Amino acid sequence: MNQTLIQEILEVVEQAAIASAKLTGLGQKDEADAAAVEAMRLRMGKIEMKGKIVIGEGERDEAPMLYIGEEVGSGNGPGVDFAVDPCEGTNLCANNQRGSMAVLAASDTGGAFQCTRFLYE
Repeated sequence: MNQTLIQEILEVVEQAAIASAKLTGLGQKDEADAAAVEAMRLRMGKIEMKGKIVIGEGERDEAPMLYIGEEVGSGNGPGVDFAVDPCEGTNLCANNQRGSMAVLAASDTGGAFQCTRFLYE
């Protein structure tokens, strides 16, 4: 991955963290998760890449999610696989406790193990 792409991917996780942080301590865990998901999705959509979520979060509890198999990015450029959890520790965030974080791992296409839906059922 080139340096520009790496910087843009860092901005994805940064935007998710900022979005959920605005709801810290308000007791709104689902809203914090949704804000992080939407911020992550929005920033990913602006990147020149053929991105794909291979490990997502949300299928188990019907929370807002970037789902497994979802395509992200512009559809042009390098292929990138993502493992994401836009707001890990939603209860921590909602209750103003330490430890909540935005999580993202990226690799070239095919470089990350792809989960299938049955793992979450």
